[in-house]
Amino acid sequence: MRLSCNIIFDIKNIIKHKKMNTVHTDKNNPERNDTVKNLPEIAREHDNETHLHAGTPLYGGARGAAIRVLSRIDQSDSYLDKVLEKELENSELSSLDKSLLTEIVHGVVRWQAKLDWVLTGFYHGEFTKCIIPVKNAMRIALYQIMFLDKIPPFAAVNESVEIIKRIKGVRSANVVNAVLRNILHHIDEIRYPKREEDIPRYFAIVYSHPQWMVKRWLEQFGEEQTEAFLQANNRRPPLTLRINTLQTSIQDFTDMLQERKVAFSVSPYEERSIIMQYLHNIRHSEAFGKGMFSVQDVSATLAARLAAPAPGSLIYDLCAAPGGKATFLAELSGDTGKIIALDKYEAKLRYIRENAQRLKLNSIEAVAADARTFAPGELADVVLVDAPCSGTGTLSKKPDIKWKREIQDIRVMADFQKQLLAHAASLVRPGGVLVYSTCSVEPEENTAVAEWFRQNFTHFTLDNAESYLPTEVCSNGYMQMFPHVHRTDGAFAARFVRQPDTPLE
Repeated sequence: MRLSCNIIFDIKNIIKHKKMNTVHTDKNNPERNDTVKNLPEIAREHDNETHLHAGTPLYGGARGAAIRVLSRIDQSDSYLDKVLEKELENSELSSLDKSLLTEIVHGVVRWQAKLDWVLTGFYHGEFTKCIIPVKNAMRIALYQIMFLDKIPPFAAVNESVEIIKRIKGVRSANVVNAVLRNILHHIDEIRYPKREEDIPRYFAIVYSHPQWMVKRWLEQFGEEQTEAFLQANNRRPPLTLRINTLQTSIQDFTDMLQERKVAFSVSPYEERSIIMQYLHNIRHSEAFGKGMFSVQDVSATLAARLAAPAPGSLIYDLCAAPGGKATFLAELSGDTGKIIALDKYEAKLRYIRENAQRLKLNSIEAVAADARTFAPGELADVVLVDAPCSGTGTLSKKPDIKWKREIQDIRVMADFQKQLLAHAASLVRPGGVLVYSTCSVEPEENTAVAEWFRQNFTHFTLDNAESYLPTEVCSNGYMQMFPHVHRTDGAFAARFVRQPDTPLE
């Protein structure tokens, strides 16, 4: 495919012929103000980068690596976190450059619709048909211009131009240069759809979400709550640590953070959950290596807490990888019972085993099996179904999900979730507990599945979540959390108890 643009065009013609939509400046965008606050060294290091020396690899530097990662995501079904993780593992970039790479990649994917709206207005031809690396070079430069105040705009432009010159040649580099410098000269004239004329389209562009998602949430939440939800999805997610109280105490751990002058807060919903904005190389820290904590969102911790396992319990975690909930169940039960942690794929079991070993937990056994056909010889005290789902509650952490999902995926997921629950019910002993959870905000995957289960499995009763969790995170007997309400991931969980007098299956 050849690049469709090879000339510099006049901004006046764009405004005249493309009608670059309602004025919406980004001067008051909070993302601009808090971006890179935790990365001041990065900004200083790259402030003077206006050229690359001869001999630099094709995709050299943090920005070149960002173009490579984004292009791989565009050209495959791979998820952002996996592609980025592999890039970081194999990269010789400095820790500061790795942080910049992570910021740019997440930022571009998070704001892709808004970036593409602007680029489409300035691009001569069909931007969607632009060569993928060239498209991503323009995206990363525009992201820096619009959202990273401490990186000089012209430095961002020059970096993208030089990278594309190496990858695709002078002609493509000239296109990148022309489009980006035209944007720089007219940044305050950019227009977006008019809110009063088409709210779904306005939200979809300005807050960078698929329009079908926006329409669903407008029906579900209303305009005000939907806007708050979209804004929450675009915030950089905090880092949440779950303290392993089998290896340290909450007091000792928080004292250690204070001694090291690490800013943090304790979750209002879970005392073991410590929230912070940024901590460099957290997984390489001594405390992490000693098993003092895990990285886990508060909503996931509370979903596992809802199981309330007693010491010595037999627990089946049917969708366990990478093991976050399984390890917390082990901690809650004092590492005295037995937890069978399932995943369908053998390759994923190593994450469960590694986490259990690091946390010094001996009660977890990782098993490769299909959760829909798993047939153990003994019924469990607790069965956890942390079901595969649309993931719409995790868009701040995994922004690529919103571009990979389609509306029909929700129905497909709900059908699969019902299959999992139906089989899971057969694994619970009389008097035992079945917990169903998702990281979705979609009713079809949450309350609708739970109500279906109650209607079709009458030997189970709903055990109100309010009896185990703070009332602020519960609704109608279920745990239900939203990013714009609780400042956590969106999540759902239900606790069912099998009636003691029902016959064994």
